[in-house]
Amino acid sequence: MIQVCLNGPRGAGDGAVVPLSPDALADSAAEAVAAGATDLHVHPKTLCGGDSLSPRVLAPTLAAIRARVSVPVGVTTGAWAEPEPEKRLERIRSWTVLPDHASVNWHEEGAEEIAAALIERGVGVEAGIWSGTDGAARFAASPLGPRVLRVLAEVTDTSAETAEETAHALLTDLGPAFGRPVLLHGEDGGAWPVLRLAGRLGLATRIGLEDTLVLPDGERALSNAQLVTEGLVQYGWAQRSS
Repeated sequence: MIQVCLNGPRGAGDGAVVPLSPDALADSAAEAVAAGATDLHVHPKTLCGGDSLSPRVLAPTLAAIRARVSVPVGVTTGAWAEPEPEKRLERIRSWTVLPDHASVNWHEEGAEEIAAALIERGVGVEAGIWSGTDGAARFAASPLGPRVLRVLAEVTDTSAETAEETAHALLTDLGPAFGRPVLLHGEDGGAWPVLRLAGRLGLATRIGLEDTLVLPDGERALSNAQLVTEGLVQYGWAQRSS
C-alpha cells in the first residue's frame, strides 16, 4: 500500500502546489490515485488555512474528495488542530460525515480517549508512533493496540544521513505492534531514505506534500501525483509486481 498525504499542516506559505480547499484537495486526490496511490491522508483546512477538526470543515472536504475517488480517506486528529483533549473529543463526537480512518498520535495527551471515541464511531485508527517520543512504549501498554487499523511508524528525523538508522530503531521499539500492519514513512530530508527502506522491508509507506516538497534529486515537486509516481519507483513497486 502507498498512501498519499496530500497537505499536512502546511499552508499557503509552502507554495500554491499544496492543496488547501476542498476542491483543490479533491483534484489532487484524483491525480494521486490515478498515479497509483491506494489510500489518502488529508488535513481539512479552515478558510484561513489552519487544520481543523470541525464538522463544518471536515464534511465538505470529505464530500469533495469522495466525489472524485473511491479509495479510503483518512484525516488527522493532531493536537495542533485542537490543543485541548476534551475539545478534540467533542469535535470527533460531533462529526456528521465520518472518514474511513483517522491518525492518532500516541504520545499526545488524550490519545487513548481519542482512539476509543473513533473506534466507537466505526472509524479506523492509525496509531501514530513518532520517533523521539514515548509513543511506542505507550502503545505497547495500550488495551486498544489490537484494535487499531494500522500503525504509522513516523520517523521525525529529517536528516537524509541518519533517518534510516532512526527508522530501524523505531521499528525495534515497536516490536510486534500487536500484529497490526505497519506503515513506515519519513519527512523532509528523511522522506525518501525511509520510503526506500520501507520498500526493502516490504512495509506499507506514504509520500506526499505533507512529508516532502521535493523529489529525490532535490527538485521542487509539482504535485502529489508526481511524488506518488516517483515514490512507486523508489519503493521498487515495478520489481515487486513483476
